[in-house]
Amino acid sequence: MTRDQGSTPLRRPNDPSLLILTSLAGGAKHGYALSKDIEDFAGVTLSPGTLYGAITRLEERGLIAPEAEVERRRPYRITAAGSAALAEVVADMSRLASVGTQRLGLAWGVA
Repeated sequence: MTRDQGSTPLRRPNDPSLLILTSLAGGAKHGYALSKDIEDFAGVTLSPGTLYGAITRLEERGLIAPEAEVERRRPYRITAAGSAALAEVVADMSRLASVGTQRLGLAWGVA
C-alpha cells in the first residue's frame, strides 16, 4: 500500500531536540531563525511551544547555551556536549541508513 492510499509512514516524527541541535551545528541562531532553518532542511514546522520547550530542555541539559541578546532576540549556540551528542546520534543514523540501503539493494543518491 502506498502512502497515498492511507498507509502510515514507517518513520517516527522528527525529534525537535535533534532538529535544533542540527540547525545550531551550522551556527548560532535565535528562535525564529531556528524555526526557518529547520523548515528549510527538514520540511518540519515546529510550533513556538514545541520549539521553545525543546530549547529550554536542551539548555537545562547543557547541550545548547544562550548568547548575548541582539536586537531583542536571544541567539543560542551548540555546546561541546551538544556537538558530541549530535555526533553520536548522526553516527547511529548513518549506520542504520547504510544497513538499510545495503539490504534493500539501493545506491546512495538514487530515489
